[in-house]
Amino acid sequence: MSFKSVIAVASGKGGVGKSTTAVNLAVSLQRLGASVGLLDADVYGPNIPMMMGVKEDRAAITEKQELIPFEGHGVKVMSVAFLVDPGKAVIWRGPMMHNLIRQFLTKVVWGDLDYLIVDLPPGTGDAPLSLVQSVPLTGAIVVTTPQQVSLSDVRRSIAMFQEVKVPVLGLVENMSGFYCAELNKVVPMFHGEGGQTLSAEYHIPLLGQVPFDPAVGDGGDRGMPIALSKPDSVQAQAFRKTAQHVQQAVAKVGVQTPTIEVG
Repeated sequence: MSFKSVIAVASGKGGVGKSTTAVNLAVSLQRLGASVGLLDADVYGPNIPMMMGVKEDRAAITEKQELIPFEGHGVKVMSVAFLVDPGKAVIWRGPMMHNLIRQFLTKVVWGDLDYLIVDLPPGTGDAPLSLVQSVPLTGAIVVTTPQQVSLSDVRRSIAMFQEVKVPVLGLVENMSGFYCAELNKVVPMFHGEGGQTLSAEYHIPLLGQVPFDPAVGDGGDRGMPIALSKPDSVQAQAFRKTAQHVQQAVAKVGVQTPTIEVG
C-alpha cells in the first residue's frame, strides 16, 4: 500500500464546514480521475460515513488483522464510527488517539492511493499532532468562514502546522456569501473577507470560496455530496475548482514528499 499524498483538512473551530469540505474535495478529486481515500479522524464527531452514504456499522478484518475500508461514491472510507457503538460516548485520551490514528494509517487495506484526505477534529489538540507524528503530511488545508470572529481560531491552526513544519497548501472559505440566481451573483452574508484576509496575511493561496446553499447540508444528510448530486451548481463548481487547485498545490510540494509506504 502507498499514499502519494496525505492531506489534512482542518479548522480552528467547529461548525465551519470542515467535514463538508473534506467530503466534497474527496469526491471531486475522484471525479478528476484520482484514486482517493477518506479517513475520518474526527473522533469527537465522526460524521463522514453518513455524509458519504456508507451505512455499514462494523469494518471487516482480514486474517492479518487489517481493517477493510468501505467505499462510497468511488472513494475508500474509514472512520472511528465503524469501531464504536452508535451514540456511545467514548473518551479519547492522547495516547489512545495517537494509536488509533496510527492504526488507521498502517492497518487499513487502503491499496495504492493518489490522495488520502484526512478529516481532523476541529482545533489544535492531540489528533492533528498525532497525525503529524505518525506520517509525513504532504500538507494541510484550513477551512474558514468570512466572519472576523473565525479568523483568530484559524490563525491558531495555521500556526500549529507551521510550528510542526507542515505546509499549509491553502485556505477554503465556506459559506462565502449566498448565490442569488435572479442576480446571477454571490451576495455577501457576513461582514468581513476571512479567506482573502488570511490569504494576504500569511501568503497562503485561497483555494476556493464556496457559497452557502441549504442543499450542501442536505446532501450531507442524505449521503450524496453536492459535488455529485448537483454537479452544475455554483457550489459543486467551487469544490471542483478547489480540487484542481489542490492538485496544483500538491504538485508544487510533491518533490519534497516521498511516496509513503505502509503495511
